[in-house]
Amino acid sequence: MNMNLKFKPVTAEDIAKIIPFFGLRPDKTCESVFLDSFLWRDYYHIQYTIYEEKGLLWKMEQEGKTYTSIPSCRQEDLPELLGIMKDYFNQTLGEPLRIYLADEESLEFLKLDPAEFSIEEAVDLKDYLYDGEAMRTLSGRKLHKKKNRVNSFIRTYEGRYEFRRLCCSDRQDVWEFLDKWRAGKNEPEEVMEGLDEEIVGIHEILKNCSYIPAKMVGVYIDGDLQAFSVGSYNSREKMAVIHIEKANPEFNGLYQFINQQFLVHEFPEAVLVNREDDVGIPGLRKSKMSYNPIGFARKFMVEQKWQKKSGI
Repeated sequence: MNMNLKFKPVTAEDIAKIIPFFGLRPDKTCESVFLDSFLWRDYYHIQYTIYEEKGLLWKMEQEGKTYTSIPSCRQEDLPELLGIMKDYFNQTLGEPLRIYLADEESLEFLKLDPAEFSIEEAVDLKDYLYDGEAMRTLSGRKLHKKKNRVNSFIRTYEGRYEFRRLCCSDRQDVWEFLDKWRAGKNEPEEVMEGLDEEIVGIHEILKNCSYIPAKMVGVYIDGDLQAFSVGSYNSREKMAVIHIEKANPEFNGLYQFINQQFLVHEFPEAVLVNREDDVGIPGLRKSKMSYNPIGFARKFMVEQKWQKKSGI
C-alpha cells in the first residue's frame, strides 16, 4: 500500500497535543523531551504526524537526505509505527528507511535484523549522563575543583550577582547577551554554523516561551545578564536535560555556578542529568568529562539495505 502520511512542521501552537507522546518509553537521550525537537526544528526541517493517536512519526532533512527518528510512542507500539515509516520511505518516497540518532533502548527492544539494516554508532553525538545529587552538591574528590570554583565565584561577586528564574519578559536581556557571546566566539566555520543555528533555536524558544514546558534561569552581575541556561525534565527517567548553557567566560567560576544552581533550584528531584553531546569538539569533550559522567546515552544511525525496484 502507498503510505500517504501528512507531515507538518513543529509549531508552538501544536505543543499541547505533541507533549503527551514524549516520555512513554525508556529513553535517556536528550531527544526524549519535546524541547530538543523544537530547538532544532528549522535546522533539521523537522516535521511530524500523529498516527492513529498511538504516537508521533517524524521526518527530517539532513545533508540532502530524508530521515526519520524513532517514533515517540509506547515501547510496545514501536514495531508497528516503525513499520509504517518503513513503508512510507519505501513506497511513497522510493527510498530506504533511514533513522537519525536511534536510542540504544529502542534498538535493544526492536532487535532489527542486521541482514536488513546497517547500524552504526554516532560516537560524537552520545549524550553525557551524570548523577543528579553529585551535580547539585559537587561533593567528593573528583568534583572538588568545581566546588572550589563555585565558592570562589560566590566570594568574589558577593552582593553583585543575582541568580533567578527567567520569564518571557526577560527575552530582550537574553538576546542582548547572546549577541555579545556570539561576537566573542572564534571557532572553526562548521562549529560556528552549529552555534548560529542553536541561537536561531533559542530565539524561537524565547518568542514562544509561554507555550513551552522549559525551565530558564539567568545570572545577573551588576545588573547585566552574564549567563543563562535552559532545561527540561523527563519525568519517566527522573532526568533533567540541560539543552543550553551560556556564560561570559570573563567571570571565573560563572559556568560552574549556573550549572550547579540551576539543578539545585529547578531540578532538585532529578536523579539523572543529561548534558547532551560534545559534537566531537575536543574542548567541549574535556569540559563534559571533567564533571565525571556516570554513563552515556548512546545513539545510532540506521539505514535499511534496500534497493528501489524498477517500475515502482
